[in-house]
Amino acid sequence: VQLQASGGGLVQAGGSLRLSCAASGRAFSDYEIGWFRQTPGKEREFVSAITWSGRNTISADSVEGRFTISADTGTNTVLLQATRLRPEDTAVYYCAATHTTKWRYVRYAKKYDFWGQGTQVTVSS
Repeated sequence: VQLQASGGGLVQAGGSLRLSCAASGRAFSDYEIGWFRQTPGKEREFVSAITWSGRNTISADSVEGRFTISADTGTNTVLLQATRLRPEDTAVYYCAATHTTKWRYVRYAKKYDFWGQGTQVTVSS
């Protein structure tokens, strides 16, 4: 399984970015995909997750109503639309995949089997 995250960049507060996670290497019908973010010296923080079918989604309280996760099964891509960005959203964003955990555990980074390389998001005030 390979995951490729992209779409990060520098944006002013209040702006938007669309992060993409391109997945390859197998069929993902039984996978969950999560987005996490990390700043230096801190643990990886859960952002949002989705079942590959798109039927279930969940987001952290800190991004609820501002970030939207979606899955495009035709292109094997999971998108994270980030709007109304804040300086505190600045981080390296990672996508990850798991097929070995229950939905109620998707907030936990340790439950994920595969990780992409990360994409930097910087929000200026």
